[in-house]
Amino acid sequence: MDAVKLEQGIAALRSLLGDRLSTGQSVRQQHGEDVSYHAPALPDAVAFARSTEEVRQIVRICAAHTLPIIPYGTGTSLEGHVMALEGGISIDLSGMDQIIEVNDADQDCRVQAGVTRKQLNQYLHDTGLFFPIDPGADASLGGMAATSASGTNAVRYGTMRDNVMGLTVVTADGRVIHTGGRARKSSAGYDLTRLFVGSEGTLGVITEVQLRLYGIPEAIASAVCSFDSLEGAVDSVIQTIQLGVPVARIELLDEVQMDAVNRYSSLDYPVSPTLFYEFHGSPAGVAEQSETVSEIAADNGGANFRWATKTEDRNHLWQARHDAYYAALALRPGAKGWPTDVCVPISRLAECILATKEDIRAEGLLAPIVGHVGDGNFHLVFVMDPADKDELARAERVNHRMIERTIRLGGTCTGEHGIGYGKIADLEAEKGDAIGLMRQIKQSLDPDNIMNPGKILRI
Repeated sequence: MDAVKLEQGIAALRSLLGDRLSTGQSVRQQHGEDVSYHAPALPDAVAFARSTEEVRQIVRICAAHTLPIIPYGTGTSLEGHVMALEGGISIDLSGMDQIIEVNDADQDCRVQAGVTRKQLNQYLHDTGLFFPIDPGADASLGGMAATSASGTNAVRYGTMRDNVMGLTVVTADGRVIHTGGRARKSSAGYDLTRLFVGSEGTLGVITEVQLRLYGIPEAIASAVCSFDSLEGAVDSVIQTIQLGVPVARIELLDEVQMDAVNRYSSLDYPVSPTLFYEFHGSPAGVAEQSETVSEIAADNGGANFRWATKTEDRNHLWQARHDAYYAALALRPGAKGWPTDVCVPISRLAECILATKEDIRAEGLLAPIVGHVGDGNFHLVFVMDPADKDELARAERVNHRMIERTIRLGGTCTGEHGIGYGKIADLEAEKGDAIGLMRQIKQSLDPDNIMNPGKILRI
């Protein structure tokens, strides 16, 4: 990067933002790392934006001085999305935390990008509505749109791609564009909303998000069921989905992860492969779903169904599931976590998980498995010392074989974590010649490659 242009750009940004532009080491450190094992890469400065107009002005200054731009929400990504690989300016959107409008009758809302999922649901509490997409962290909704996040409710409610109705985006040349809208369907032109959802800040900065909302179910019941084998648990999931049971959540935790969750969250479940369920609907519908799933589980070696219907009990149960990453890290104090995920067609789920489990054993690694298995998506967390080259190499071998196997089975190298810079080679292996078209789109919208360079594609 040109040192003179950097100095001039920072001076122009300071004139615009005053003390909301920081070059302090601690602030830069915070904005140059996520929660994974990836090594930090610090920006040269952090700009704290408060409006779409400010983001537009920041982007124009950066474009004029050819300074890289890295959008930043809460820093909870897992594939190095927020690392400033080429320096530049991190745009922190956390101060853009206004809920602009909620349309109860149409069940939609518009929020600024810095609003978090928990903040939105707290705001909606008395409306009878909720937003169901729930990645483990309390991520910002702009960041969730940028990475096409999902979570435990995806089997019933879909992912961010299914629930983002429109966006406000600042493009690399400083234009403000509005995509989509409040209509539930449209055949008007290119679907720019879906282009920017999942673009990970490489095509523009998302500043506002229009979201689909849902009515809070009349009845909700959660359950935990332990299984004799991992294969029995996965077969239960497959049969539940194939029978069309409208289950809201089905989460798989292997015996290693259950041991971690028990210790971390003070639970006392059997240390064996386990499914966490949740059912939404009318009282009669929930009872029918519960009975059907109980029978399926019993046929596959499931036992010890434990139910939670009180709100506080269900919240404790699902908070334990959301804390699975930190529970896994607690199994080896001082270690780092390398979370990775894949997604396969539901019929190939057992084959993929069991083969991955065998690879973990063969390499002698600590890597608990968890999964949003209702839609074929599962994760594992390598709990390791990245400085140990042998251990890192073994983890890389397991991850490579898992992704190679997933693609061969018709799946994808990531169901919800995204590409960042950690999975660029995997995306190339999966998409083949389509990478060339993706690169053309990127170069058309961002010819100077200033938007989160080094992520998704090699330019």
